[in-house]
Order: sequence, then structure tokens, then C-alpha cells
Amino acid sequence: MAAPRIIPIAPDVGSRETRSTCPYCGVGCGVLIRTEGAQIVDVRGDPDHPANFGRLCTKGSTLHLTAAPHVTAQARLLQPMQRARRGAAPVAIGWDDALATLSDRIVETVQAHGPDAVGLYISGQLLTEDYYVFNKLAKGLLGTNNVDTNSRLCMSSAVAGYKATLGMDAPPTCYEDFADADLVFITGSNLAWAHPILCRRLEDAKAARPGQKWIVVDPRRTETAAMADLHLQILPGSDVALANGLLHLMLWEGFTDNAYIRAHTSGFEALRERVRECTPRETARATGLREDDLLTAARWWGASGAVLSLYCMGLNQSAQGTANNGALINLHLATGQIGRPGAGPFSLTGQPNAMGGREVGGLANLLSAHRDLANPAHRAEVAALWGVDDVPAAPGKTAIEMFEAAADGEIKLLWIACTNPAQSMPDQATVRRAFERAEYVVLQEAFATTATAAFADLLLPASTWGEKNGTVTNSERRISRVRPAVPPPGAARDDWRIVVDVARRVEQRLRPGRGSLFPFDDAESVWNEHRGTTRGRDLDITGLSYALIERDGPQQWPFPEGATRGLARLYTDGRFPTADGRARFFDAEAKPPAEPRDARFPFSLTSGRLRDQWHGMSRTGTLGRLFGHAAEPSVDLCAQDMARLNLADGDLVRVVSRRGELVLPARRSAAQASAQAFIAMHWGEEVLTGRGASADAFAGVNALTTPASCPQARQPELKHCAVRITRAGLGWRLRAMAWLPQAEALARRERLRPLLAQFGYAACVPFGREPDTRGRLGLWLDVADLQAPDELALAGLRAELDLAAEAMLDYRDPRTGMQRGLRVARDAEGAERLQGFWICGTDAADNAVSQWWRETLEADAPLEMPARRMLAPGARERGGGAAAPASPQMCTCFNVSVAQAESALAAATGDAAQRIAQTQAQLRCGTNCGSCLPHLRRLAQEQITLAVEA
Repeated sequence: MAAPRIIPIAPDVGSRETRSTCPYCGVGCGVLIRTEGAQIVDVRGDPDHPANFGRLCTKGSTLHLTAAPHVTAQARLLQPMQRARRGAAPVAIGWDDALATLSDRIVETVQAHGPDAVGLYISGQLLTEDYYVFNKLAKGLLGTNNVDTNSRLCMSSAVAGYKATLGMDAPPTCYEDFADADLVFITGSNLAWAHPILCRRLEDAKAARPGQKWIVVDPRRTETAAMADLHLQILPGSDVALANGLLHLMLWEGFTDNAYIRAHTSGFEALRERVRECTPRETARATGLREDDLLTAARWWGASGAVLSLYCMGLNQSAQGTANNGALINLHLATGQIGRPGAGPFSLTGQPNAMGGREVGGLANLLSAHRDLANPAHRAEVAALWGVDDVPAAPGKTAIEMFEAAADGEIKLLWIACTNPAQSMPDQATVRRAFERAEYVVLQEAFATTATAAFADLLLPASTWGEKNGTVTNSERRISRVRPAVPPPGAARDDWRIVVDVARRVEQRLRPGRGSLFPFDDAESVWNEHRGTTRGRDLDITGLSYALIERDGPQQWPFPEGATRGLARLYTDGRFPTADGRARFFDAEAKPPAEPRDARFPFSLTSGRLRDQWHGMSRTGTLGRLFGHAAEPSVDLCAQDMARLNLADGDLVRVVSRRGELVLPARRSAAQASAQAFIAMHWGEEVLTGRGASADAFAGVNALTTPASCPQARQPELKHCAVRITRAGLGWRLRAMAWLPQAEALARRERLRPLLAQFGYAACVPFGREPDTRGRLGLWLDVADLQAPDELALAGLRAELDLAAEAMLDYRDPRTGMQRGLRVARDAEGAERLQGFWICGTDAADNAVSQWWRETLEADAPLEMPARRMLAPGARERGGGAAAPASPQMCTCFNVSVAQAESALAAATGDAAQRIAQTQAQLRCGTNCGSCLPHLRRLAQEQITLAVEA
């Protein structure tokens, strides 16, 4: 496949397109970035990229909007910054001073306390070249293995599971297997939201082969589960029990492949003994499933010619993460479902380059090219390759251990790059102690607005998507090029370059008179050295080069020297990279979650992704349109639990675990089972703030989560903890919303954050439809406290939202303390349009009024009644405001709500496919990125059901 770096579009206006890769999930979608001059103006899917063939999800298709000048000016870190003391405002400094300061602090720390007093915490969103130099700096130059990555939080259990069973860390499958599978077994993954482009690909496979069946295993009735032929709604943390129970049934029904087991595996006898007692009755008790559904799942698996399993965080983020992975792989080995088209265990990577980080050894227990730190021969090989005396043998601190060590004073200097541990790490109380206790904290980051930025002594501005040069590896082991379309803004620099500049200064003092370990002039020279370390290894890529990828497009590994293409599937010959060439069964024992619910904490809390947001929202959170699908934070509960707690949608509740608490609006969700709750992983201090029941600030969902981790992988159990949920008891509430100048809105949100910290609860979320023809971005504010604050406390909020009382139509009820205000402007035709509103008091019924006003403001249409009439009590009921809460957005691309889609589907005729086609012709939903298609199909089927029942 030809892959020229620059594709001219309209030379007369200076437009061009640059091939690159999306920076979000591990699908590894190719993108074409259109630029005009030095500005990114559009992005589209690369039709030639084998991961996505031109498709992009809502996040990928809006990448260019996150690179807009107003976002860069307000959200990006544009120059090195330094704090004179903790809590002080950072001051700009030059790069020479920043590099000298950091290198001096590293050397002083190593000389005073030893190399293990330094900890490097990096990211699966770094490029492979960035990862490589960080790893070499720590293990080769400083002499510490204290380098770990946020991939520890998402993929380390998959690494350990693959190595324990198949012998190496490598998904043995590829995306092409979607089309060849007879049964797709999806577990621990809401594919429709977390990997939308793969979901589209899977839907295509089923459309081409209608007999293909899907089993989805998930405690929640997710969008993915709703599409399944069989949804196994297990109890949280019962994955091993399910896999062992299915294996018991497969043995009983005669579905195991005994010839394959004898020829290609070891350890089956111990596992067979383990599952002997995992009867359907016992498995049903442990998992909460019906025995009939267990038998159906086992029979579908056993009768299928090719079984493909897809799994992600639901298996990995567990104190039994390695066992979860191993138990699932057991099913493939026991039935010979591996090493052929359409079959195999396929771990879906969460981040764009978690695989690349694993390849270079960017984890505390790994070395370059999948070598093991614990292996003396591997350490000697790496030392020889790097030209150092040795690589330290002492295990490094993994992510949780690193922050615990900093909190205990053992690690003195933390260098964090391209990740946001103040939002993403579990047990945030410990993380905050780590920041307080560490003597020096460095943050290397593209965005200045992350929660972690507030704790950094030194901030180093890094380049990001659209500006970087290098490679990433996706979930199917495919290496793609990342190419710069524009130069970095301000003084931002590439991550690898920052590391190399620091390393060269450090080695002059720690290795005087010896040659540099970092002789790199560009990203390609780093990659070439990494490539050399893979020779003869399982991921040998000595046959690859930038030039080959440029010419032929993205390639899968292994791709050794002399090869003409990489391997799409591994283990086709039944031989595995173990001592005896056999795969090993994993003797997995089913155990309860690390923190099961009990009488004091009666709810099981799970966390997961939203469709249109990414991680801590440092990038996606700059766009109002990406909040259309999930407009504000919430804790989701089933209807029965909402009724039992006497809660209505939007009521504030206090969610308390053994480690912390969080106040959030409750939301009724059909996805939830009884005694279970769900909070999206993205809601952190960037959106949420407030003091809760104490003086401590909120830290998002991870104020609640447990640091309990898998003993083999050291991956934390982010997916599950026990909580109790009660009414928050905050009697006063404010809701406000306003259109603001786009060039100021994000900066105003940052200025609001410290003002909001004084209240018991506060959330501030952007809204809007970028690009906005009037150059606006909106902010939505939801604030609550025990009692009404004085006007002085509210004045700062009013000012930032341009809602000062003198600029508004104002109504106040002195008897109840209710305040209502509208900011209105007249358009060119003289019609009134709502620009902002403010409503506060103790009357809970005004939730409906604020919702009416919110709909009116977002619609940006002329008012249907005079604005003064809208202020009067009862105006909504008398004058035509919506009586029901606003329908949630379904389609982000074309701003189509669920209600609009339902109405169009109801008016359409024919079967579900025909109704969808008619609805798409009218509303266009699902015709761009396709992320809303699963929801649209479900609504269509519901309409068919209603029509039949009628």
C-alpha cells in the first residue's frame, strides 16, 4: 500500500493531507490530517489503513477540533513552568533552565539516596520511541527499574495471562478473524463504546454471515450486551467461576479436543481436577446466571467451528486479572480454538500504544523486546546491547507500589509523562500523599489542565497528536507510523527529545568520560536501536523500517529480516514459545472480589468508559459536542434501587467506600442490575469538585476504588469495590448555563474550579456544537451545598458565566429564597434568544424548569414566549416548555436525540432494517462514524416489538 507522507489536496491554498494514526484506543485507526498552513483544519479516516478502512468514531472524527487555536491557547502547556513552592502559581522558565534543573535534581537524588529514589511513571499514549528512551534512561543510565506505565492499570493482566499460558505476550489473532468466526465470545468489554470501529467491523461480519453468534459476558446490560444473541449478566468478579463452569460442561458434553490437548498442551490434568466440582448448579450460584444459559453458552462454543474471544478491562482490572485471562485462554486450548482463522483469545488493547510499551520493556518487570527482568541472561543481553555494565536485578516499583513508596518517603523524585495519576490511579488518598511527600514532582504533558498539573514542581510542555513523529502498535500487533502535520505550538517538544536532552546532561555527571548512551538525532534513530534489540526474539522486527512502512503501510510483527510480510496469526503449527513447545493450562481458582459488598457497603460499584470520552478528558473534555451523549457526571442505579432509596433522576447522593467518598447525581439506568452501581471512569477533578463531607477535595471515581491488585500482574482492581449510597443531604442547589466566547470558555472553566471547591458538590461541563458559527462554547454548572451561600460567594460564579444580576432578567422569591435569572439577546430579526440562565434555591421542582431552559438554550432558537413570562412560576406548564426531561443525545455527529430517532422509527414502515434506512435518510444518524448504530438498531427492534404487541 502506498503511503506517502504528504498528499497534496489544493496546492493553490496551501492545503495538504498527512497520514498518521489516531491517539485514542488500541484499534490503531489510520487518519488523514488536513492542514492549511500551520493549522489542522480537518481529519478523516484513512481508507487504506487496514485497521479502520476509513472509519472513525466520534472521538477520532473530532480530533481536528481539539487542535483548534482556541483550545491550544487555553488548554495546552506551551512553555516550561516552575513553582517556587508547592501551591504557588507556576512561572514560565526557559528550556535550558528546565533541563538543567531536572538533571540536577535527578543527579542529586541518586547521589544522596540511590537510584531507586527516582520513579518514572509513563503512558501507553507515548510513542514507541518515547517509551524506549524512558526505559533506557531508567534501567541503563540511572540503574533503577522504577519505570512503569499507566498500561499497568489496563493491560498487565493480559500480559501475564498470555505469558503464563501461551509463553509470550502476543495476541495470536487479527482483525480479519472477525469475518471467519462462528462464535464471538465478548467478555469484560463494552465493545460498542470502548472500541467502536471494531464493533462496526464485527457488525459487518455478522451481516455477511448471519449465522455468526455473539455471547456477551457483562454485569451490565451495555450497548454491546443488547446486541448479543446471549447475554450472560454475571455478578461482578465471577469471571473465573464462569470459565471453569463452562469448561466443566464442555468436558461433560464431550466438546474438548483431546487430541489437541495431548499434542500441544500441558497441565490439563490439574485443571480438570479443579473444575470437577464446578457443576452447573455451583456455577449458577457463583455467577448469578441460569443453568440453562450456561449450558447454551457451552454448547454454542463446543459446536462452533471457530471461536473468537474478545476481552478487555473487565477481565484485566481485577485482583484476579491474570487468573481471569488464564481461565478464558484455557477454554481455547481445551477445544483447540487457536492458531487458525476465526479462532483464538484476542485481548483488546485499551490505549494506542500499550503494546509498544510492552515491546520496549516499559514496565517495571520487563526489559526490551519482551525480555524478563528476573532472567539474568536477559539482563546481560540488554546490558550488552546498551553498552552498560549491568541492568539492575532488583524488581522495580509497579504503578501502585511507586506511589505508595512516594507516600512513604522512599521515592523522592517522581517524573510523570503523558498521564494523569491524580485522576486515573485507584485510592486517590494515597496518590495525594505521594505528591505531598515527594521532594520533587515533574510532569511532562501536552495539556496544562489535568488534575496532576496542580501538584507538579516542574512542568515540561510536550508535543501531541498531529505534531509527533514515530510509531505505535495496535491490538493486532500492527505497527503504524505517526507523522507530524504541524509543528508543536509554543515551546512544546517531542517526548523522546526531552528525555534525551535530560539524559545527556545526567550522564555527563554519572558517567563522565564515557560515550553517550543516547546518540539519537531523530525519532527514526531511536526506533532503529529498538529494532536491533528484537533480533531473534518473538517480536523480531528486524525486517521493518520507516521506509518500508512508508512504502507498504502498517505491518504486523513478527517481521524478521528477509520476510516480506508479518504474521497475521500465531501458533498455526501448534508450537508455543515455552521450554517444551507446549501451551500451559492455567490452574485458575475462583475467588470472590477483593472487596465484596456487605451490610455496611451493600452496593457493588463498577466503572467503565463512556462512548464519546477518553480517559481523564484532557483532550475530549475541551469539546462541548462530546458531552452531548453523557452531559454530566452521574452514578447509575437500577429503577428498583432508585425507588427503594426514594430517588429521582438528578437527586444528589453520597457514594462512600472504605477509602473515600463522592457526591454525584443519581441516574436511573436499565443497564444496571440490583445492588450494583456504575460511575464512568472519566469523571475526575477536571469536571468534579467540591468539599464533600470534609475539607478534602473530590478526586473523582478513584477516590473510591481499591488498590488491591493481581498478585502476578500487579494490576489494580479498578473495576470493582463495595460502596454505600445515601442521599447527600445538600439542601441548596444552583444550576446555571451560559454561552461564552469560545476563546475564553475553557480558561473560565479553569478559573471556576477553585471557586467551586468551597461548595459541597459542584460540576462544570462544556456544551455546544463545534464548530460554532458564532464562535461560542457553553458551560453548564451544577452546584449544591448544605444551605444557601451569601451573594459574595456566588459573585465569582456569576462573573465567569456573564450572569451578573444586573445583566439579566431577574426573579426572586424572598419567602423561599428562590432565584431565577435569564440572559437574553435579540437576533438580527428582533427575536429573543436565550444566552444564559441562573436558577437556585431549595425547591427541587425547579429541576424541571432548569431542564426546560437548558433545552431552550442548547436549541439556540427564537423563544416561543417572551422571556419575562418564562421567569414566572408555572410558566413551563402553562406555556409549553417540555414536561419531560430532555431526551439524551444518540448521534453525536448530527446531534440526533433518542426521542427524535424513536419518533422517526415509529413513523417508518417495514422491518427493522427498512425503518433504520428511512430514519437515516431523514436524520442522517449512523451515517458518519457509526457509533450510534447499535443504539439505533436496538430502538428499531423495540419499535417492531411495540408494533407487534399493538
